[in-house]
Amino acid sequence: MKFVCFGCIDESKLEAFSESEMQKMIDDCVSYDAELRRGGHYLAGEALKSPKEAVTLRPKNGTVDVVDGPFAESKEMIGGLLFLEARDLNHAIALMSKHPGVKHGPFEIRPIDEEFNAIIESKVLAITGSD
Repeated sequence: MKFVCFGCIDESKLEAFSESEMQKMIDDCVSYDAELRRGGHYLAGEALKSPKEAVTLRPKNGTVDVVDGPFAESKEMIGGLLFLEARDLNHAIALMSKHPGVKHGPFEIRPIDEEFNAIIESKVLAITGSD
């Protein structure tokens, strides 16, 4: 099964890190990601910029309203995404419980909807005629 893991952190906590603390956190996360790769569990991952640089699109009277900022107000921001392969949710929990990022903020683990993605993929193939 595939999962997406949202690594969250309080942005003020992140900004308060010294350069060495930031480097250690990055090194620890990269090392653990390498361990996940060796085990065949790491599919992809991306760090995200601050929600201060985000925009949110909302439907408004038949058009799209563009609003600066994140979808929800919170001290915690989604700092990165990690795509994971695991046997089941309990396996994903076990794998991500060891991730160094969990020391700094919560991780949300959500199963990828492979059935819905298959529907989308078939629609894309019908439109583009290629895979």
